[in-house]
Amino acid sequence: MTIKEIARMCGVSRGTVDRVINRRGRVKPETEARILRAIESAGYTKNIVGRALTVKRTAPVIGAVLCSEGNPFFDDVLRGFDHARAELGDYGATLEMRTMRGHDVQRQLELIDALAPSLSALVLQPLNDARVEARIRSLKERGIPTVTVNSDIENSCRCCYVGSDYEAGGRTAAGLMRLVTGGRARLGVLEGVETLMGHALRLRGFERRLSDCAPQVRIVAREAARDDPRRAYALTRRMLQTHADLDALFVVAACVDEVCRAVIDAGREEGMRVVAYDDVPATRAMMRRGLVRAVVCQQPVEQGYRAVREALEMILSGEMPQDKRVIMENQIKITENL
Repeated sequence: MTIKEIARMCGVSRGTVDRVINRRGRVKPETEARILRAIESAGYTKNIVGRALTVKRTAPVIGAVLCSEGNPFFDDVLRGFDHARAELGDYGATLEMRTMRGHDVQRQLELIDALAPSLSALVLQPLNDARVEARIRSLKERGIPTVTVNSDIENSCRCCYVGSDYEAGGRTAAGLMRLVTGGRARLGVLEGVETLMGHALRLRGFERRLSDCAPQVRIVAREAARDDPRRAYALTRRMLQTHADLDALFVVAACVDEVCRAVIDAGREEGMRVVAYDDVPATRAMMRRGLVRAVVCQQPVEQGYRAVREALEMILSGEMPQDKRVIMENQIKITENL
């Protein structure tokens, strides 16, 4: 039984249960009594309290590796990490962050290896590569669970994935594209990073749904922007020069600002419809300008928070679940609800 389950049983927050278990006060006597009765009735009093105290003495370390540098989306993921970090001290746990720019597999392996000797659990935004999977497997063999966050990895023995349903997000974007174009457009697609599984799933969901719901929205050009701002700008300019009739764009991942700047600089802003992802400052600015018509959001703060908490709960329980998934609800934003 986890703190979360006890909290749900008693109708209180996890923080309240945590204060009762660790005898830190600041809980109404009647609430404390209700929580203790729930724990006792389940027969878990000794296990929960004993495990929490044991973990606190071992000072566990949760490591985190993100491909976040230069991508404003991850500012909110990191805020979620910070919210969780504030709760780790109650268990004597710490969070060790490592970030990287770009999507180089060797660099990600180096960061994982640097953390590995001291790890109790790992939170990872994995590159979808067999070498990364091998590292996750090696850690699990040592009793160290991995929680993947924001993107997942194929054929992996990671214990939990926290993030969005990318195929559903792609289908949602296809529906939005149908609505903003009236079901008829000449579309250009700016793809994401080949080694991020989520980007591939998002694109697959978009293309499959678009062919069903809006067959007159024709994909006439596609380029791999790879979350690289300069590359995204240059490829968009080239796409616009090559296709004079292009009147819609789908941005699969980051660099919405650079894509839109290319449209503006090319003098093609009027009549262009853009569908993209994530509520970040640059995207909001382009929505207010009328260029980005709608975005699909994936609750980045909650992603960061839940990923660290899932890792902590595995440390507390001593258990490593198989293929647990914590899925964020896809949310739609338009100018009117920014």
